[in-house]
Amino acid sequence: MDHRIYQIQNHPLSLQTRKKVQHTEPPKISFKETLENETSLVISKHAQKRLDERNINIQDSKWKEIQMKITEAKTKGIRDSLVVTNNAALIVNVPNNTVITAMNRDEANSQIFTNINGTIILD
Repeated sequence: MDHRIYQIQNHPLSLQTRKKVQHTEPPKISFKETLENETSLVISKHAQKRLDERNINIQDSKWKEIQMKITEAKTKGIRDSLVVTNNAALIVNVPNNTVITAMNRDEANSQIFTNINGTIILD
């Protein structure tokens, strides 16, 4: 057996060709727009139907307050939250920023809410 070191003619690493990196332009969406899209509250078809059937009207200022609290709840790891206002009770899926269902406050008094891990009470 020959214990001498022989030089390899074609080194395997030298045969690899580098791939060209294509530079793509970043999207033309600002950080503010991205943040607004992430924090905007979506009302599911079911919840919208319930709001309409029960004549529940929530002012824009109250929706903004709910959005802020949902964003805060997300940082605390809450997944499904009960949001109680003066005239309504909403179940919100926090990671998706989606209102799942809605009922008026009087109807909510006699309900048992399950599968929620956070409650937000707004005056």
